[in-house]
Amino acid sequence: MSATSENRWFSDLLLGWYAKNGRQLPWRETKDPYKIWISEVVLQQTRVEQGQPYYLRFVERFPTVADLANASEDEVLKYWQGLGYYSRARNLHAAAKYVNTELNGQMPTTYEGLRAMKGVGDYTAADIAALAYGLPHAAIDGNGYRVLSRVFGISTPIDSTNGKKEFAQMGAELVSQKFPGEFNQGLMDLGATVCTPKNPQCEICPLGLKCIAQQNNLWQDLPVKEKKTKVHDRFFYYFHISLPDGRIVVNQRKDKDIWIGLFDYPMVESKTALEQTELFASKDFKELKKRMKGLEMVAEGKTLKHQLSHQTLHATLFYCKAKEATLKPNEQAVTAEEFEGLAIPRLIEVIGNK
Repeated sequence: MSATSENRWFSDLLLGWYAKNGRQLPWRETKDPYKIWISEVVLQQTRVEQGQPYYLRFVERFPTVADLANASEDEVLKYWQGLGYYSRARNLHAAAKYVNTELNGQMPTTYEGLRAMKGVGDYTAADIAALAYGLPHAAIDGNGYRVLSRVFGISTPIDSTNGKKEFAQMGAELVSQKFPGEFNQGLMDLGATVCTPKNPQCEICPLGLKCIAQQNNLWQDLPVKEKKTKVHDRFFYYFHISLPDGRIVVNQRKDKDIWIGLFDYPMVESKTALEQTELFASKDFKELKKRMKGLEMVAEGKTLKHQLSHQTLHATLFYCKAKEATLKPNEQAVTAEEFEGLAIPRLIEVIGNK
């Protein structure tokens, strides 16, 4: 297969459609590889509509790689708050430090150089290379997999080793040599707005006359995935503990778990839902009560469900007061103003405002 021979139609039709229908997005108005990089990482697990405000806020505070490199991790996490997947923010921070110190503040100008940055995978390196430098690398995300599998009728599972190789080879052969950035963005936009997972708008698709899935009514069957992610439940019982001076007790998460480095409240975790009598009789709650002298419940807890990629969190918040607190090394007592400056998980933000 070659984009310059029998399959040239794919690139031509896609670029023509993108020129008229491409979304106006801030990172498409720049050739700055740093800002394109930030946009790519923001959008890895976030829809464009949700991610754009976070991107704008992040690059306003950290407009250059040096600004990001010189910031503290706590501040970086605070500006990432709400996007989730905080390892992405830590990798961004680490890679910015690498660029600032090892590369004299200059972003890599090759695919291989970009790929060497911490947290930068094949897709991100390819899209930065194409958008910033015009290098002919195909960047295929979930939208791209869907478009290609349907148009060419490919049933190889996209999450298999063979599938990844097959789609990577196809992308390399189809990508426009002159306009690789527009090709990649067009592929993403077509998948996001026309060739959608459910109810695709086949009647307005520029590739419709060539699409095997449309011709054979196979869109519901493609793309194929072979692995199903098992989701498990966790039950968090949080305690918002106020001290006599108005400060509240917070906990900085340190273990190898979700939200490393972020702040939440002291809690008891269970694998199953607990009645209050069971919760208050638990070993962990008794340990907490021993450290929080005169612990007293003020308001009955409210519960909400928070979905992560592989976990369903069931969280309950209890408002309490204590006369005195013996804090663990990862705990501290903060004022309401200090709490506002801490990086907290979205769950804590939501449950505290419920």
